[in-house]
Parts: sequence; structure tokens; C-alpha cells
Amino acid sequence: MAPLQQIAALCWRKRKGAVEVLLVTSRETRRWVIPKGWPMEGLADFNAARREAFEEAGVEGRMRREPIGQYFYEKRGKKEVLPVTVTVYALEVVRKLKSWPEAKERERSWFSPHDAMLRVAEPGLKDILSTFTG
Repeated sequence: MAPLQQIAALCWRKRKGAVEVLLVTSRETRRWVIPKGWPMEGLADFNAARREAFEEAGVEGRMRREPIGQYFYEKRGKKEVLPVTVTVYALEVVRKLKSWPEAKERERSWFSPHDAMLRVAEPGLKDILSTFTG
């Protein structure tokens, strides 16, 4: 079976000269993740990733049009495990909203790329975070 395709936003900012990345908790397992979802009809993938960042993390900013990497994970359904490839786009956060669509369902927090790498589960996402410089 060919992997399903998802898109994601690696949301970041510079604080006191250091890069920080924003992680959110997943709705069901409460694991730390980056905002991600399915491609959206009528939107370029980088704009779909921008929409996920707004909906899941409540941030807006400057999105790079070219992906910064990909990672793979297995999405566990009720009856099956589906392979998924996630294409990641970098979003430099310029606005953090007080209210956003999934605010009541998720937590969000800023981390250094190294600390974020220690908190996420997917090896490929750890690799992206280990080399991310903004």
C-alpha cells in the first residue's frame, strides 16, 4: 500500500537570538506534535499547512513555499495501521492568537529545537528538528 500524504507546519520564532519551535498536543493521545493534516482541495500544500497551524496552534506568519523535509509515521486506526508520509513546511510565527479553533482541545508550548526533538515520537521529525535553524 502506498503511503497516504499529509502536510505539516513547523512553526518557529526567534527569541533573544535563539530559535524556538512551537509544539501542540495531539487531541487523543496528548503527545507533542507539530500541526498537521490532510491536503486541502483548492489550496497549495504550503497554504494547507498554514491553515493547520492556525486551526491547531493559533498562529499566523510567513510560510515557506518549499518543504524543509518529510517524515514517515504509522497512523493507527480502529482496525488498521496506515502508512503516512508527512511533508513539512516552515512557518515563521508573527502572530500568536489568544483564541483559535482548537484552543480547547490542545495545549501549545515553545521549545528549543533540541528540547522539541526530545518530546516528539517520530524519528523522522526528530531528524528535521535536530538540524532546524529557522
